[in-house]
Amino acid sequence: MEYTGSQYIGEFVDGRMEGEAEYILPTETKYVGEMKDGMFHGQGTLYFPGGSRYDAIWEKGLVVKGTYTFSDGLQYDAEHWHYCDTYDRRFYTEICYGLKPAGISQLTNMDPPRKIPPGCYDCGDGFYNPTTRIVKDYKNRFLRNAACGILVP
Repeated sequence: MEYTGSQYIGEFVDGRMEGEAEYILPTETKYVGEMKDGMFHGQGTLYFPGGSRYDAIWEKGLVVKGTYTFSDGLQYDAEHWHYCDTYDRRFYTEICYGLKPAGISQLTNMDPPRKIPPGCYDCGDGFYNPTTRIVKDYKNRFLRNAACGILVP
């Protein structure tokens, strides 16, 4: 743990993480659920710093089945995904609370929208600067370098 910056709160069996546990990654993403032989195993949830979550059934560290829920409550469904598609371009908050009056556009799902630094793009977990090719979180802390071929709107 000291090398990865992670934190484990839970039971051990034969020196391995096993049983009900909490595993906190250095990115502040937190796993709460069952562990077996040092891996996510059984039911568990990943909680992301932005407020979204991933509820899943895990087997030896791999997802068997899961559901992603955005911070605003919208659940991702690969088979019946009707959010912001070619038939309905409204944001989820507009679907829930209605459209703004004419002349008042909603440019993001957040209302009011967060202020995006000049020349940058909001990529969901921070701001991407195409000049530096760096993504910083919303508190201006380094998140990652952008990979080659990254697509930005």
